[in-house]
Amino acid sequence: MNSDERRDSLADQAAAWVPPWQRPTAPSATPDADDPGESPPASAPEPPPAEPLNPPEPPGPPVPAESLNPPEPGPPALPEPPRAPGPAGIAEGPAAADVPPAPAGEGPGGSGPEKAPRARRRATPVPEPAPELDDAELRGALEAILLVVDEPVSELTLAQVLEQPAERIGPVLDEIAAGYTAAGHGFELRRAAGGWRLYTRPEYATYVERFVLDGQSVRLTQAALETLAVIAYKQPVTRGRISAIRGVNCDGVIRTLVSRGLVEECGTEPDSGAFLYRTTTMFLEKLGLNSVDDLPPLAPFLPDDVEELADATR
Repeated sequence: MNSDERRDSLADQAAAWVPPWQRPTAPSATPDADDPGESPPASAPEPPPAEPLNPPEPPGPPVPAESLNPPEPGPPALPEPPRAPGPAGIAEGPAAADVPPAPAGEGPGGSGPEKAPRARRRATPVPEPAPELDDAELRGALEAILLVVDEPVSELTLAQVLEQPAERIGPVLDEIAAGYTAAGHGFELRRAAGGWRLYTRPEYATYVERFVLDGQSVRLTQAALETLAVIAYKQPVTRGRISAIRGVNCDGVIRTLVSRGLVEECGTEPDSGAFLYRTTTMFLEKLGLNSVDDLPPLAPFLPDDVEELADATR
């Protein structure tokens, strides 16, 4: 057999070959039980499949998807937004204000869910300012507070309590004091020890003393008055300095003045560590002074030969 005949026979075989899933199923012949040696009849050869009427055309070049589904006409394109200048003045991209926000559920790149933003801390609400009181109500509130205080109260403290401007408190207090004086009341509103307080008038002092003391009068001794005067003019001063000025030990007298509330400790001396003493607010109240600067000068009360006395004591 030459090569041409072999090629024709292979072509015939390929054309006559039928896939197994297209082959017709032939009834299987069951051998007779009485004749076990008889073999089943051979199946007839299958006819070759008919050629298709319309053979498939050879594949051509791929067709782009745009030609199959042409896009629908839409609105005209908007002009490109201005770009933010870069370091060298070159436009690098759209301005930050023109960049559209990312859709909900997507991250900055649109590739995944974005984390929910943290809840912002709520700002502390600012309290509303208190309403401003009229003059009559402010006057009554000041009088009510001054009746219960046990020591002079400053204008700043009154302004904080009443939640009113501090510049309104002073003129109203002056007006109240002038009204008490003009009406001739037995008490007066007076500034003392850096604050304001109600006091009885000096012309009624004998009646007040008779009611309060009732025959029990406690007076300071001469030593206590001298020690108190030294502390008032030399404060802050130590016990050693007071004893040197008076020429005697004054520890007991200082304890008495502290127990009466006229003198108090105010720290220690840096060099020696001794306690320092000064007068209290009660001292200013008892003397009717606003501060220690109102104390009378000592020069008129000093003797003429004070220098000779100082030289004699050396």
